[in-house]
Amino acid sequence: MPEPLSAYPRSSGILLHPTSLPGPGVGGLGAEARRFVDWLASAGQRLWQILPLVPVDGGGSPYNGLSAMAGNPLLVSPGELVRDGLLEPGGTGGEDLPADRVDYPRALAWKDALLKRAWNAFRAGAAPGLRGEFDAFRVRSAAWLDDYALFRALRDEHGGAPWAEWEEGVRDRDPGALARAAHRLGGAVEFHVFAQWVFDRQWRALHGYARERGVRVLGDVPIFVAYDSADVWANPELFELDARGRPTMVAGVPPDYFSATGQRWGNPLYRWDRMRADGFRWWTERFRRTLETADVVRVDHFRGFESYWEIPADEPTAVHGAWRPGPGAELFDAVRHELGELPLVAEDLGIITPGVEALRDSLGLPGMRVLQFAFGDDDARNPHLPRNHTENSVAYTGTHDNDTTLGWYRGAGEEERRRLSRLLAPGEDPGWGMIRLAMESRAKFAVVPLQDVLGLGSEGRMNTPGTTEGNWAWRFREDDLIDEPARRLHELARATARAS
Repeated sequence: MPEPLSAYPRSSGILLHPTSLPGPGVGGLGAEARRFVDWLASAGQRLWQILPLVPVDGGGSPYNGLSAMAGNPLLVSPGELVRDGLLEPGGTGGEDLPADRVDYPRALAWKDALLKRAWNAFRAGAAPGLRGEFDAFRVRSAAWLDDYALFRALRDEHGGAPWAEWEEGVRDRDPGALARAAHRLGGAVEFHVFAQWVFDRQWRALHGYARERGVRVLGDVPIFVAYDSADVWANPELFELDARGRPTMVAGVPPDYFSATGQRWGNPLYRWDRMRADGFRWWTERFRRTLETADVVRVDHFRGFESYWEIPADEPTAVHGAWRPGPGAELFDAVRHELGELPLVAEDLGIITPGVEALRDSLGLPGMRVLQFAFGDDDARNPHLPRNHTENSVAYTGTHDNDTTLGWYRGAGEEERRRLSRLLAPGEDPGWGMIRLAMESRAKFAVVPLQDVLGLGSEGRMNTPGTTEGNWAWRFREDDLIDEPARRLHELARATARAS
């Protein structure tokens, strides 16, 4: 059973997705990740917040994953494959890939080839002592793994085309067509099972390493899933789709101050009536799986569980939509009945209604308070102002969707800077001043993106919402994790009762 958030002490942590770790091609789950955990512990940090660990396509977005249940094989460490006897020492490659950015198409091709080498070695008899573990993983994960592995094999066979463009038999999941495909693609299916096992093995080892050093992982569950995913293909009856499997209604948010046409995300919407009919089984399994990989889970777009913006799929923007009621507490009660108390954080950013706040509070979930949102106006009731933070919340300088704090400050207007300056000590660096404000907050938890600790400007930004180019690619170099910022963080954590 997961440990409830009430058992956690007042603490702080760092936001960093594993793709941003150093190493050849893309961050991984081996020695570089363990060194980062050691650095966290030395800095007095008890939380490591990550983004969704799902498999991604060439765009790299962990919020547009190919599965909500599967892990990301791109994160598999070549060094750990060598250590397990699945690859020969030397020659794992990746050195020709950029060190400061993730080139997703090239990194995916390189890691896929590397994993296929390891798979060929494994089925030829390498690492025989791991065979029992592989078989046990397959049995334990069958509820989602079988569909995912066949989905990936079929997607490969179709040159990466979305499942709605496959021939009718496999598109519509005709049992005979699926059986023939599973037989025809048996080797490819086995490879994707192997890749998931390797990811699971390496992540479990890293997760255990972090827990031994007093660091807990804060994971992430997006409310919606990608249309081109194993989840939608394997469970079409749970989504708003037509007879050909195409969305009839999609997700987004309505027009607001920031966008005259709103945001049309395009994710298929859930058939909440059908999910309710079976006790929200799919959501229970999703949370169960996520809590196998994280200690605490941030629920993205929490407001959508109270009410969500429904957009007809043929609309080009989010202007013509309507609010529809979400499942509310009924979903979380059903999941709690199966899994026990859920250690969740509600991402309650944006335009939040009293109904959303009431749902969050009835569930006892901490919300998010982001300091970059605190100084844009003189509204004394702004919930992001440090004096308005509540204990049951998480204070951030910024999130993965924000610019870095230094980048934000450089682009801020004179009034915004002046409002912040009231809370800074004379001559205090704005970046570290914001970190101090987050750590001093009444919020029980405080989280700071690593880019802010490193003092990076906009070149370190992870994602710019509403854009598709250049996101999710930022990486740090190993020599960036020097002792001085760790010492400063540890001093702040001790001074604010977030570390001993």
